Amino acid sequence: MKILVLNSGSSSLKFQLFHMDDSKKLATGIVEEIGSEVSNIKLKTFENKVFGHTLKIPNHGAAFEFMRELLKESGILPSLKELDAIGHRVVHGGEKFYEPVIIDEGVIEGIREISHLAPLHNLAHLDGIESAISQSKNVPHVVVFDTAYHRSMPQHAYMYALPYKFYETLGVRRYGFHGTSHYYVSKTTARHLGIDYKDFNAISLHLGNGASVTAIQGGKSVDTSMGLSPLEGLIMGTRSGDIDPAILFYLHRQKGYSIEELDTLLNKESGLKGICGQSDMRTVALMREDGDEKAKLAYEMFAYRIRKYIGAYYAILGRVDAIIFTGGIGENDSTLRQLVCQNLQNLVIELSKSSNDNCCSGIAQISTPESKVKIMVTPTNEELEIAKQTQAILAKHS
Repeated sequence: MKILVLNSGSSSLKFQLFHMDDSKKLATGIVEEIGSEVSNIKLKTFENKVFGHTLKIPNHGAAFEFMRELLKESGILPSLKELDAIGHRVVHGGEKFYEPVIIDEGVIEGIREISHLAPLHNLAHLDGIESAISQSKNVPHVVVFDTAYHRSMPQHAYMYALPYKFYETLGVRRYGFHGTSHYYVSKTTARHLGIDYKDFNAISLHLGNGASVTAIQGGKSVDTSMGLSPLEGLIMGTRSGDIDPAILFYLHRQKGYSIEELDTLLNKESGLKGICGQSDMRTVALMREDGDEKAKLAYEMFAYRIRKYIGAYYAILGRVDAIIFTGGIGENDSTLRQLVCQNLQNLVIELSKSSNDNCCSGIAQISTPESKVKIMVTPTNEELEIAKQTQAILAKHS
């Protein structure tokens, strides 16, 4: 069984092709700068052969067409007829979608109806979905939602202390994101540790340019740091994470910031970038090593916020089997992992410095034998999880 996974952005189209009999990734690629004068499309096969072109790609329909031609050129997929399904990632499912679904006109309209919750993301996803469907009519299409895993949160965890009418009329509540990643790494970690997933308690840390933490109890999400939007929670590359809401009123009164300017400020000019001028943690880490005081501050703030959430979610869960580091930063920055785990000994959480410093590319345990809670580094694979969920939903409806 071959499944193509698509993730459409406002000016990009990421894609991965899987052979599901052995969960093997056959190819990965991206179309960048869709709609610009100069666009790029790149593809890399499982044999590390690279294909690509630079040309003008006006829209998502053209992007899908060029992707199809590049897959054919590489020899990996001569025809879309060889596909068993196409799986799509959609960021926001609202309260309408809480599991993967086979796409039909009703699903498309449903995604459109809730697009106000994530207008920049969901509308771009729809462009990609509709373009793909129009060019592969005989291939089943499935959509997997980032918010779906968090639908198990109890109401006391997902509600905000605002007038209840805003929840009833506008859907204002905590939804959470990175759900596909948190689900994948928690399942993988539980299996690695030999714990039945239905009995597994964990704190999952997805740390990348976007970052979130999820409390998992009995294999289900019971709380998560991102909220109505991906802005809430941890400090991120350009997002502020948690702040006092009164700061927004203060900036408006003192500096005349408009709603649009405040939106841009919190989402694109804050976080690591706001503190030290750089949003990429790799650059921030190098600046910190060179003695840059603002980079040092940003790095410590990033780690400190994560540690606060670990403490809070430990209190919620009562028993924690594992703390899971994943995402680009979580998987690759051993210094950050060490800083996050400082002063957690009172919770009997102890990092092994040697294991942490020599962590391999696969799943690894980096806690000491004495640590009550296992500290794990588990590489995420959201695209494979989307492919697996696509395969499962097709089997269910066959």
